[in-house]
Amino acid sequence: MSKKQVISRLLQIVVVLLGISFITFLLTYISPGDPVRHMLTASGTMPSEELIQSIREEMGLNDPVIVQYFRWLGNCLHGDFGESYTLGKPVVTLVAARLWPTLRLTIMSTVLLIIIAVPLGVLSAVYKNTWIDYLVRGLTFFGVSLPNFWVGLLLMLVFCVKLNLLPVVSSSGDFKSMILPAVTLAIAMSSKYTRQVRTAVLDELTSDYVIGAEARGVKFSKILWRHVFPNSLLPIITMLGMSIGSLLGGTSVVEVIFSYPGLGNLAVTAITSCDYYLIQGYVLWISITYMLINLIVDFSYYLVDPRMRLKR
Repeated sequence: MSKKQVISRLLQIVVVLLGISFITFLLTYISPGDPVRHMLTASGTMPSEELIQSIREEMGLNDPVIVQYFRWLGNCLHGDFGESYTLGKPVVTLVAARLWPTLRLTIMSTVLLIIIAVPLGVLSAVYKNTWIDYLVRGLTFFGVSLPNFWVGLLLMLVFCVKLNLLPVVSSSGDFKSMILPAVTLAIAMSSKYTRQVRTAVLDELTSDYVIGAEARGVKFSKILWRHVFPNSLLPIITMLGMSIGSLLGGTSVVEVIFSYPGLGNLAVTAITSCDYYLIQGYVLWISITYMLINLIVDFSYYLVDPRMRLKR
């Protein structure tokens, strides 16, 4: 990727971030609910309307939305994303504290995903229309159909309640508490990726270079792993990047079920309490994550596929 392309993509990221931040700010502004009322109620106070209006005026929440947005944006440019109304801590501190648990869960889920999806996808493609292919496709169809919350509750019932092997609550964030959330996420994702790997490998297996290599007597295993699989990586890398971005944003349903201290759980808390600054900081984090990962994925194309480098 040339220097000009990198600069162009970075400028696009800045423009998109500005658009996303304004839309998010506008939506939180017009959404029902009053953050001041939630803040006072959470502290055990029964607020009067005079007290609510006084605090809103003090916090600048009665100003026009444009004024509030540019004030918030100016603070963000100086590294101040505001303070959570309900938790009473800076948004940057709250997001940073939940980032490492979410990052660990993302890594573990991604590793499980690759270990499951790549071998099964390749196996299904190589043995197309055999009982192995039908079995793998049936399992993936079943896995995609299962909702995450149901899988999580079922795993919790079996491994926590019945077998007593793993903790029910994952609030500690240690390795044992990460197993069930990671497996829950990996089941649905690996089912989807297995199908994608199968499709990508099948497309390459019908290419002319594969037929030519087989005609010259090249071993099929060598063709598969040295030529077919590397050429199948581009669509797989694209989907993998999107999934990693989603995981880094926190998977709210799974984290809430297991009480996992990640970003998804924090987002649910922010939404239920109408915590404007916390919602905006979370959305901004997701946006930055997605766009940076997309940039990394685009750059990886040049490393994986030599044909991309020839187009420069």
